[in-house]
Amino acid sequence: MKLIIQIPCFNEAKQLPATLAELPREVPGFGEVEWLVVDDGSTDETSAVARACGVDHIVRLTGHMGLAAAFQAGLDAALKLGADVIVNTDADNQYEADDIPDLVRPILDHEADIVIGNRQTSTIAHFSPTKKILQRLGSAVVRRVSDTTVPDVTSGFRAYNRDAALQVQVVSKFTYTLESIIQAGKLALAVRDVPVRTNAQTRPSRLFGSTWSYVRRNGVAIFRVYTTYEPLRVFMVGALIAAAIGAAVWIRFLVYFVTGHGRGHVQSVIFGATMLLVAMQFAAIGILADVVAATRVLVQRTLERVRRVELQLGVEPSLYEDEGGE
Repeated sequence: MKLIIQIPCFNEAKQLPATLAELPREVPGFGEVEWLVVDDGSTDETSAVARACGVDHIVRLTGHMGLAAAFQAGLDAALKLGADVIVNTDADNQYEADDIPDLVRPILDHEADIVIGNRQTSTIAHFSPTKKILQRLGSAVVRRVSDTTVPDVTSGFRAYNRDAALQVQVVSKFTYTLESIIQAGKLALAVRDVPVRTNAQTRPSRLFGSTWSYVRRNGVAIFRVYTTYEPLRVFMVGALIAAAIGAAVWIRFLVYFVTGHGRGHVQSVIFGATMLLVAMQFAAIGILADVVAATRVLVQRTLERVRRVELQLGVEPSLYEDEGGE
């Protein structure tokens, strides 16, 4: 069996040597362990440093496409390079590489398709109290949405078996961590977690400039992915809320009509009718979106089969650099 450890990178020439120095070349249960760096359009010497440090494979994106795109490119490349299991880790050496055997063990034991490294964020010293609370809250929301039990949904330290990597298709431009878990839950993949250790922080996070940015971007990501998979439920909730507001305003008008007391009866009729129209529009959009969601499932299944055919035909990874850097 082959294990490929992938590292999405953007301008990580300084951090990468320390990260690679900790990665294992032997992991119990695997005959081969290889390293893959995905260079997300770096403007420094990330690829050259990776090659000098003995990285087996480099995929170099032509422009800076974001962490989610780099992660997906890594999965595609690792599959075409023959990986049976893929481990994703960060370039800033956040995660303890000695925990990789524990991370892949549930997959080798056929207990999981995807394993997420639980950082136990409440114990991380450089996380502020606010961030720890937000981590717990965000993880609780994603668990609810995805029907999984993952306690640390934003952890980038994770392992995928071949079938899971073939099925997961991240479309977000911001983060793969939340979308892939929600997607895995909806695909009925077996998702497990194991406790992992973290190293001291080497640099501030590049994904979030502030706590507000963290809340806003993750909140939008959760809502967007959930709407993709449960559009009818989302829009019907909106329809019910609009209908309830419209009904309440009309009741106000009926009280005036019956008793002859009160003011604003004409406005109530107009506003109530408007809200009921909004409710009907929400319901219609929900039905149409549900049809689109069904089509998306068919497209996703087709894409999975195409990827399997590509593997059988031996199609090389896109934007793959050989040892000569070409």
